Amino acid sequence: MCFIFAASIKLLFIISLNKKEVNIKMKRLIILLSILVASISSAQILQDSITFDPQKQLNAAQRILSGNYGKAVTVGAYGEVTYNQPEALNGELDVQRLVLLFGYKFNEKTQFVTEIEFEHVEEVFIEQAFVNYNVGPNVNLRGGLMLVPMGITNEFHEPTTFNGVERPAIDNVIIPTTWREIGFGVSGRFNNLSLGYQAYIFNGFKSTAFDGEGGVSGYLKGSNGLRGGRQKAIQSTIDSPTLSMKFDYYGIPGLRLGLSGYFGNTQAEDDVEEIDGANIGISMIGLDARYALHRFTARGQYVHGSLSGTEAYNNLTGKDLGSELLGWYLEAAYNLLTQEKSQRLFAFLRYEKYDTHSDTDGVLVRNDAYNRNDLTTGLSYHIAPGVVLKGDYQFRGNGVSSSNVANRLNFGIGVWF
Repeated sequence: MCFIFAASIKLLFIISLNKKEVNIKMKRLIILLSILVASISSAQILQDSITFDPQKQLNAAQRILSGNYGKAVTVGAYGEVTYNQPEALNGELDVQRLVLLFGYKFNEKTQFVTEIEFEHVEEVFIEQAFVNYNVGPNVNLRGGLMLVPMGITNEFHEPTTFNGVERPAIDNVIIPTTWREIGFGVSGRFNNLSLGYQAYIFNGFKSTAFDGEGGVSGYLKGSNGLRGGRQKAIQSTIDSPTLSMKFDYYGIPGLRLGLSGYFGNTQAEDDVEEIDGANIGISMIGLDARYALHRFTARGQYVHGSLSGTEAYNNLTGKDLGSELLGWYLEAAYNLLTQEKSQRLFAFLRYEKYDTHSDTDGVLVRNDAYNRNDLTTGLSYHIAPGVVLKGDYQFRGNGVSSSNVANRLNFGIGVWF
């Protein structure tokens, strides 16, 4: 509207000039309008339906990369508004996140993808920013800020791609979603083998730093494992690279299987890294499966993390980091509406068990409060491709016999386009 008003004023001014100047100004205005219209039209993604078939499902970055359809600029977004009501406590309303997606196609082989995330209205992060170069039919080179390919939700965390208002807890305290770091590597798929692959070198988690008072601060702890060590590309420190790999198999109709691994050491600042206990070693393995048949869908995940050097790390920092992280979940869902309808109404049930103190080293006593379980049941109503209304109830507990973990009622609205 502002542009139209400004253009009208400019046109009236042009008319007051002589005929020759009018022609020149009119040509310039037409060119300007043409550029604006072309920019707007080229900035739109030709939408595809968001599929529930795990073999065909794409995440946000993959849709950007595959959705250019000859256009240079693509845009998109996803976001969530949530309500959480712990039993006997006040509820909380939150715009959990709004993520803006941008892609640019330099040529047929080279593309750039970025995601700008606004969390809780007041925090801004860059979630992804990488260049993808297509070497050949089965090989892409990538470099920049990327998601670590571990499990399901870390790569597929758009709100229409999972049931439940909140992401599975395993993908918070064991796989520290959203987990992204700076790195480079290769990705691709061999359709004749029904196999997709990813392999990247990343910087690792930050483990320690001087606290400014002569002591050493630790970023990793027992309650949420490695989560506090995510560097998120914020002036990340690196003293040894880490290796991340994932393989996806999709040779059975409706089924997608994943095997992922992450190996390396944490990172410490220069003046700290030579101190005993400043770094720990990490070996993490994940298995995941997704299945869809008509109106039925299911998924499951298992993650095991082995941490070495935790006794020295805890002695140095005063933390309570466990030496073994373990978690798994199983979920089943059924669409209550007929297949002919464009809308979907999934009733689902998910049970998950996760323990960030599955094992401990040295004198550290295992904390049973970190051995947790959640049973989540609810509805996901997809009123249109890319729009979902969610509601669920969570029965929550842990390994302490006298614990009083509050159950929780959740509602949410999610969009993705």
